[in-house]
Amino acid sequence: MDDATLRALADRIAAEDLLTRYATAVDRRDWDLYRTVFTPDAEVDYTSAGGIAGTLEEVVEFLTTTLPMFEMTQHVVGNVDLTVGADGDEAHVTATYTNPMRLPDGEVWFTGGWYHHDLVRTAEGWRSRRLREESAWFDRAPF
Repeated sequence: MDDATLRALADRIAAEDLLTRYATAVDRRDWDLYRTVFTPDAEVDYTSAGGIAGTLEEVVEFLTTTLPMFEMTQHVVGNVDLTVGADGDEAHVTATYTNPMRLPDGEVWFTGGWYHHDLVRTAEGWRSRRLREESAWFDRAPF
């Protein structure tokens, strides 16, 4: 296997690991882990789901105050489409997500869509400098 192929495979694995870390951080409400997904100056846009668009710290504050309304969330992220730029230090990744969220009364909200990340290679590995959530659907079911 040549060096370019090995680097492409390593980039794909690293991007998928980043997406897994993102989902884990949100579901566990681990905001220190969440911050490791992003560059310090990142922009995050959750407006398609009724959230906010803002800086990393503004979004962490928003999530800290709004997510406790759910007993649990469980993101599943997949169908990763990664495009690395010609310079090798920037990339764009789009991935689908499905996320059930349970309220204290047992009602479950379901949502799905796409995450669009603009990535940059840093000394710590790939980081997202911009995330835009694109919600595709919402549903709910009582239990």
